[in-house]
Amino acid sequence: MQLDRKNKLLIGLGAVVAILVAKLFSIQILNDDYKDASLSNSMIRTTIYPTRGIIHDRNGNILVGNKIAYDLMVTPAEVEEFDTLALAKILGKEPEFIHEKMAEYKKRRRSIGFQSVAMIKHMTPEEYLRFDEVKYRFPGFSGQARSIREYPFNAGGNLLGYVSEVDADFIAKHKDEYKSGDYAGKTGIEAAREKELRGEKGYNIYLRNSRNKIESPYRNGEMDKEAKAGNDITTTIDAPLQHYGQELMKNKVGSLVAIEPSTGEILAMISSPGIDVDMLADIGKHYGEIASNPYKPMFNRAVQAPYPPGSVFKLVNGLIGLQEGVFTPSTRYSCSMGYHFGRNKLGCHSHKSPIDFEESIMMSCNAYYCNVFRAILENDRYKDIGEAMDQWNRYVKSFGFGRKLGSDFPAELGGFIPDARYYDRFYRKGGWKATTVISLSIGQGEIGCTPLHLANFCAILANRGWYYIPHIVKDSKAVKIDPKYKEKQYTLVDTTHFPKVIKGMWRAVNSGFGSGGTASIAAVKGLDICGKTGTAQNPHGDDNSVFICFAPADNPKIAVAAYIENGGFGARWAAPLASLLVEKYLNGEISEERKPLERRMMDGYLLDKVKVKK
Repeated sequence: MQLDRKNKLLIGLGAVVAILVAKLFSIQILNDDYKDASLSNSMIRTTIYPTRGIIHDRNGNILVGNKIAYDLMVTPAEVEEFDTLALAKILGKEPEFIHEKMAEYKKRRRSIGFQSVAMIKHMTPEEYLRFDEVKYRFPGFSGQARSIREYPFNAGGNLLGYVSEVDADFIAKHKDEYKSGDYAGKTGIEAAREKELRGEKGYNIYLRNSRNKIESPYRNGEMDKEAKAGNDITTTIDAPLQHYGQELMKNKVGSLVAIEPSTGEILAMISSPGIDVDMLADIGKHYGEIASNPYKPMFNRAVQAPYPPGSVFKLVNGLIGLQEGVFTPSTRYSCSMGYHFGRNKLGCHSHKSPIDFEESIMMSCNAYYCNVFRAILENDRYKDIGEAMDQWNRYVKSFGFGRKLGSDFPAELGGFIPDARYYDRFYRKGGWKATTVISLSIGQGEIGCTPLHLANFCAILANRGWYYIPHIVKDSKAVKIDPKYKEKQYTLVDTTHFPKVIKGMWRAVNSGFGSGGTASIAAVKGLDICGKTGTAQNPHGDDNSVFICFAPADNPKIAVAAYIENGGFGARWAAPLASLLVEKYLNGEISEERKPLERRMMDGYLLDKVKVKK
């Protein structure tokens, strides 16, 4: 029997009602999303900041740790009348400070709403405890714990970098990761390893009552999220060596860089003047002082300063010349107080003449390398000087010069090595010759490199022709380093040529006073230090003092580059400073006979020689 019209309507209506009931049941009973949305206006979420990862040195010493501090938070919409004088006394502030802050919040009340803002940041536990005992008297005021950085070991301020509150520009670039009040690494390792160190924020959710007072945790805390601590990092730095290098470099402008040749791990990286770790602990307080310092302590000269390498670069040209076959270790060149070409002369100091390759390294003869470099560029195997220059450029870059090495340290400078096209622009194609660019033979002219480049070059010499890309973070379970740091990088010069250079470097240091060795001041009994001095011309004052060395000669453990602005001859400052660093690392202490040298280096004051922009 067919249903009549009335029954059809009743059935249809019943179906609609059933669907609505089922939907309401789902929304109100089964699904909490809508309930949560309705409660959102009465909920407050407080941030739990994670503990930042600890930074260790290679031996487990803590370079950067954490300590607890408190921010005094204010929720303006919850503040009631309070005793301003009493609060100011508890906080150790002037009443005017409280008045000004509250007036500022009143102006911003519409935009702040029920948000909490920090009135005072980084209160010590002792300071916060005074407030915590009486906080019931000050509705709307609360404390928020966070960890801040502390530095148990005074080593590597520039290297470690600092952490500070993010600004609007930083937030705009990292919208999903940071918000106002968060902190992030801004320089050094803190910035380079921000993702690993920062951890993950957590939060607590509370419910407000009808009078906007926090009443209880939402769902008994089921929806809260715990903060996740950041990963610890182990660096390659040797903290005692880093600290010792900083002591040596006080009141000097320049860098000391030490590398373990067999791994490419950076043992020490000193840029002077640098930032004391006490300043890093409260960077906000000291930032103006640091930024206005004419010696630019935030500028890391070890990786950012482009210097002419000076005479240490002679070793590069010597190796290229050997590879190209334009001379042999027994080739002897004369020197008459320099290299003469036409009416011009590239000067040199007085020494015996003629000399062979080993002696040229030991005595640092300019004329010898002018001859070698000219032979490289005038080599008949190339169609013209431009082709020879470009091949020279490729050789030099294979040593890491003229490009970023690819280290894991931020802001690394690539330096500059000229090629044929560079000179064609200045002199026109065919308008220049070997003597036009002869200053390149002794590491002057247009060459620019960093102390890190020089330390890496020294590691190449120590390894007899190869290197690992210098890096500052070690592999660990939590933090893995890029596989490229474990791949050997070879130069374009055959490894068989390097022992010929090393003999000359050994003689430069160990031949004894009066033998003609330019670096005898760097000799240490039993260490077999091999080194090369450099004196780099400086248009802004005295010459720069340069020295590279490694030790021991066989199975080297450390390679060092020292670059001292306005230090004069390489043997005056750079050589003794570098050799003291080597002795300290290998022997653990400075021998009694070298204590006077150590004291002279530490007492040395060169800041008045450096011209700075004020």
